[in-house]
Amino acid sequence: MSTAILVLSVDEAPLLTHCLPAAVGQPDAFVVVVDNACEDASAAVAREHGAGVVSLGERRSYAAAMNAGFAALGDADAVLLLNADCFLDPGYLAAALPRLREPGVASVAGKLLRVAGPHAAPDAIDAAGMWIDRRRKNGLVGHGTPLPSHARRCEVFGADGACALYSREALDACAPEVFDEDMGLWVTDADLAWRVRRAGWRSVYEPAATARHMRTYSPSTRAATSEAHRRLQFRNRYLLMARNESAGTFAANLPSILAYELLALGHVALRERFLARGYLDAWRLAPAVRAKRSRDLTSAAAA
Repeated sequence: MSTAILVLSVDEAPLLTHCLPAAVGQPDAFVVVVDNACEDASAAVAREHGAGVVSLGERRSYAAAMNAGFAALGDADAVLLLNADCFLDPGYLAAALPRLREPGVASVAGKLLRVAGPHAAPDAIDAAGMWIDRRRKNGLVGHGTPLPSHARRCEVFGADGACALYSREALDACAPEVFDEDMGLWVTDADLAWRVRRAGWRSVYEPAATARHMRTYSPSTRAATSEAHRRLQFRNRYLLMARNESAGTFAANLPSILAYELLALGHVALRERFLARGYLDAWRLAPAVRAKRSRDLTSAAAA
């Protein structure tokens, strides 16, 4: 199984010097770096480590930049989506790829360990997959729990976008817009995982596939995140539902969704009024996102 590792850099050359050696050291894999109109030495660092480079002439959103990178992956059978601040341990793909060959598996989530820097020792689990609950809130399995926990294989909702191994077949089924460009950044990995599940695939967690990750956004760091990014994350939850929720599942989860909405509205009114624009932005973008859902269903029927 040929494997491509796709890494996005947004002026992250210093991180690439740590990320790329571990990535190119994975046997039988080739690495492609998307240079998102970087003003630093990202392209030079990538070439120095033997990685291919996709150079974008202007800065794009995470979703648009990653979509541009997919075109450079040739005929790879599997694709590892990797953040520049995530550092693979030796044998990551050797442990993860056999799981991808199991019937019905579209993606594999490894055991991500939380670190403060490239040379720091892990202090907790960062992610052991991704979950989504009845409120339609997504989050990270095991985030902040002790390192020895989550030692067993299991099925998960999806793989966190910092380090997610996908079959090429599953990604091609989501083309031409693998990552939803109306969402841009936050929640795009949950959206992809949900769309893949709606198409009939599943995702699994493999604890033997380990990597270290410098998490920049989590519930514990949210207060330090810019208002614009918090509003984007808030907005995208509604777009996630618009693209993926069916009438039946929405009705089944309506009590939990409504209870959460009341709490969220109170939070917006009393603590973070800047989030209110997220409601308007979601309303404006919802028709386009729903149209993509109709396209997803048409493509699935044709297949």
